[in-house]
Order: sequence, then structure tokens, then C-alpha cells
Amino acid sequence: MSIKELRQSYHQEIGRSIVRIRQDNKRGIEYPNFADGTSKASTAIAWGIARNLGYPVNYEAVSEQHAGGLFQSITCSFLQQSFELLTHLRPGKWGYSVQRTAISGFTQYEHLAYLQEIIDKDKDLRSAFGGDYMVAPDIVIGRMPVSDEEVDSKGILLDQQNDVSNLTPFRAANQINIKPILHASISCKWTIRSDRSQNTRTEALNLIRNVN
Repeated sequence: MSIKELRQSYHQEIGRSIVRIRQDNKRGIEYPNFADGTSKASTAIAWGIARNLGYPVNYEAVSEQHAGGLFQSITCSFLQQSFELLTHLRPGKWGYSVQRTAISGFTQYEHLAYLQEIIDKDKDLRSAFGGDYMVAPDIVIGRMPVSDEEVDSKGILLDQQNDVSNLTPFRAANQINIKPILHASISCKWTIRSDRSQNTRTEALNLIRNVN
């Protein structure tokens, strides 16, 4: 299956599982459930997307919370299937999760757990630095570090003195508690409000500022 076919399947699954038509009887209008029903522009754009992608007209109710969870799950599945088509370009052991995994679970950000623990115990530090270090993205993609056997699988690249490449987290031998390397942090929202957009920006800044 090609990337194009996967994308088409992804859109079809969203239409089948999530997209529903809402009815506003007071104003006598109908609109897809990813539109702001109070905005003519948003409603028109949503109808255009629904028609162009061939979404069925379905009135069966789906709660916003359930729709959001389905959207994350379907998107994560699409990403995983797409990545698996590219293993010849990006080899490795990859992991995909929608469990809102804290970024401290990845090697670049494991120091944040220690930092958060100190801040939580000290009210002065808490008031000075706040507590927004621990980002928990909607979808994460991580790559497991490799063993020395994998590094040397096509020839001896590491020496017995272990005095080369002994700081990189890419080598599992350099980690005490082996953790994956964060490859992608994805904010995946079924609908967007200004506060959600701001949260996405805050998450991105934290990732950039706190990477080790």
C-alpha cells in the first residue's frame, strides 16, 4: 500500500468513525461536528472538507471526548503504518503511543522528572519556576537505542576500550535505565480553540527549551 492509499484510508476511517452531522433546530442549520456551528465561515469550510473527502451524512451522536480519543488512535495508526513503509530509510525499533506519555520517559528529557520532584517539594521554587515542565503529548513516536552488537553487525566500529561514542544515548550501553529517544511529539486535537492552540505552543517551547 502506498502513502497516498494510506492517507485515503485514514480519511475514510475518520469519516466513518468520527464525522457526524449536527442539527441546530433553532437556526434550522446542519453542520459537521468539526465545525464551529456559530460561524458561517467555519461551517462552510467544514462542509467543503466533508464533501471533498466524500464523508457520509451520519446523524448518530458521538461525544467530543470520544471523538478526540478516536482521532488520536486513528492518526497514530496512520503514522505507524506510514513509518513501516519507510523502514529502509529510517531503520530501527520504533514505538508509537497515544497514552499521553510524559516526556520524562524519553532519554532527552529524563532529567525533568528529577527537576519536577525538587520543585514539588519546595514552595519557593514552585512559585519561581512554575510546574509546566512535564509535557504529555497526545501522540509520541520514539526510537529504542541500539545494542553494541547491532552497531558492529557489519564490522567492528567500537573498540574494546570503550573510549568512543560513550556519551550518545543512541547506544543502549550508555544508559543505565534504557529509555527510548523521542522522535516526534504530536498535538492531535479533533477541534481547535484558542486555549488549545496556546497549549500546543507551550508544549513546543518546553520541548525546545528543556532538551538535554
